[in-house]
Amino acid sequence: MRNVKSVGIFAATVVAVSMLASIPATQAAPQKIDYSTCNSLAACGGMDALVKAAQKEGKLNVITLPRDWANYGEAMDLFSKAFGIKITDDNPDGSSAYEIQTIRTAPKSKVPDAVDVGITYGADNANLFSPYKVVNWKDITPTYKDSAGRWYGDYAGVIALSYDSSIPKAPTSFSDLKDPAFKNMVAIGGDPSGAQEALMSVFAANLSSGGTTDNVQPGVDYFKTLKNSGNFVTALASGQNFLAGAYKVSFSWSFNGPGAVATAAKAGKTVKYVIPSDAVIKGTPYIMAIPFNAPHPAAARLWTEFLYSENKGLGSTNLGSVKGLTGSQIFAKINGGQNIWISGGALPIEYDAMVAKKTNAPAPDGYQIPAGAKIVTPTPAQQDTAKALLKTQWPAIAGN
Repeated sequence: MRNVKSVGIFAATVVAVSMLASIPATQAAPQKIDYSTCNSLAACGGMDALVKAAQKEGKLNVITLPRDWANYGEAMDLFSKAFGIKITDDNPDGSSAYEIQTIRTAPKSKVPDAVDVGITYGADNANLFSPYKVVNWKDITPTYKDSAGRWYGDYAGVIALSYDSSIPKAPTSFSDLKDPAFKNMVAIGGDPSGAQEALMSVFAANLSSGGTTDNVQPGVDYFKTLKNSGNFVTALASGQNFLAGAYKVSFSWSFNGPGAVATAAKAGKTVKYVIPSDAVIKGTPYIMAIPFNAPHPAAARLWTEFLYSENKGLGSTNLGSVKGLTGSQIFAKINGGQNIWISGGALPIEYDAMVAKKTNAPAPDGYQIPAGAKIVTPTPAQQDTAKALLKTQWPAIAGN
């Protein structure tokens, strides 16, 4: 009788040899990911791969990000603590123009990995940016994103009232400022025909006065009334002038609030912020983009994913150890960048989508949008029309 086991082994060996003969002598290695060109998390190999690559780079260059602006300090601290990536912040008080110039002229190692610039600087310099669409791309307001993903809005401010808590009457609306109780107290941050915060202050006053975004004449008339009553002062609304006593109440971006409150406290003053009940004007958003020549492209993409995430996780002070966790596990554990901006008094670009999904964190005291309020954002064209009107009429208001 033949050995069945031996026959089976022989047959299996023949099959194995024939299979090996059909395999090419050399197989292509898995394709290496180019983190300077991958344009989505999937194209970058997924979160675990992206985190690993970013940690290998070990650094992230950011630029013109004041720590007290929209709570960027917390965002940077949490990112560094969670992923072990060192962040260098070049010229925190610089301008959008400085950011663009740095991309163009700085040595490769000094180029920012991500920029946060005014909207025109994003659209006008799209050729400097690398396409990348974050996971929450669909939640970004369509009006404020490049179709290829080269730039997109990140957050905006709402015009709030900042006031010294020592004044007899706390304002809760723009119309309150017409009260004689605010004589010699009210200022704005510059000429509204050129300064964005001041321009949006006029739009806010306009809306509270029954005006529309197509015609800011009621807003101009509002300031004429304040000037004629003696309530409006021509001193520039600035930290220095406030501490000098030049004014007590000012129109201000909401995301400047936490920093202004902290600065005033160091000088022994208590400043409070309130979103007025009679008008909610939101400015056009700032723009996030990744330069094409970013020296740490994986870290740049991880930073961007973090800022556009909607997590309700842990902050830098209570994150604890992340040892042994995968990149995706760490990412799921940390607080989302969109909610960090909310905690800094800003309205993130994904705010409407987050409210619908109930993923938004509550705004801090003083920065809550009044219940039922309609949030209005003047278009760039409406802003240009308003500037043209203000160029002719504002000099009479600003004059002494």
